[in-house]
Amino acid sequence: MFRDANRRRRCIVPVDGFFEWKAIKGHTAKQPYAIAMKDGKPFGLGGLWENWKDPTTQEWVRTFAIVTTKPNEVLAPLHDRMPVILESLNYDTWLDTQRDPADLLRPYPIDEIVTWPVSTRVNKPENDDAALLDS
Repeated sequence: MFRDANRRRRCIVPVDGFFEWKAIKGHTAKQPYAIAMKDGKPFGLGGLWENWKDPTTQEWVRTFAIVTTKPNEVLAPLHDRMPVILESLNYDTWLDTQRDPADLLRPYPIDEIVTWPVSTRVNKPENDDAALLDS
């Protein structure tokens, strides 16, 4: 589905944070963590988008995927990859399909990111409230 998207269909996914789950030795359940910028501001994740036709309905659907890279030192204890977080000064480069984005596919600087354990309530989509960010 995304075979041509890296060259032609890059996007920026605006977020104010994301979750990752850490495996805890001796436990079957993983501990969820919130990841955000220390200053609390929104940021952009590198993404790829594509259109595809649903074979059952024949309707066109627009989808996207978040591009990942190796984790920085803050996220490495949580997972073996992290989303590509784009600095705002690199948004134009990411979106310019004539430019190679390879040097943007790097771990984000650790001094701007904060992580904290959150409620396991994030594991259920029906839970959608600010208290999910509490530990």
